[in-house]
Amino acid sequence: MTHDEALKELSRLAHERAFGGYFGSDTLIQAGLDALLAGGESESLAMLAGLGRNEELKAPELFERVLYELGLGVEVPADARAARWALAYWLAGQMVDGSLDPAAGAFRIWRDVAWDLDYPDELHPLVVCAYNFDDWHENWGVPIEKLKSEAIEAAAHFLKRQSSAGHG
Repeated sequence: MTHDEALKELSRLAHERAFGGYFGSDTLIQAGLDALLAGGESESLAMLAGLGRNEELKAPELFERVLYELGLGVEVPADARAARWALAYWLAGQMVDGSLDPAAGAFRIWRDVAWDLDYPDELHPLVVCAYNFDDWHENWGVPIEKLKSEAIEAAAHFLKRQSSAGHG
């Protein structure tokens, strides 16, 4: 794993946690170890990476310190609607940059965002992509890669509207 890849993984975990995801201490420790071995430099990073099994309860606090020291902290809007929009933009960005499978991203936008926001028009194309993935079968005659391409295109279009939509 390269230094950039390790930092990207720490950032991904930080975002997931900020948006309510949970990771066990073993995952946080492994991410710390990977980052340390890839050349990451932080006092808390070395401490996180070196935690033993009987010290796992310290991992979440050390992980937060690592994020702070490396400038990877994530601030989620306090307003629930704004937080859902922020999650949608983050997931769409992950889809576009290739770090999140388009099917998984579209499904999460459908499940974790659109429903909570009462299915706004801006998310409709991504929700349609999620429906298509959910219903897809080999007999459709449409390759799954075409659906993935359409989802990435919908995510890119959604991101382009971000600045004018005023949702986060």
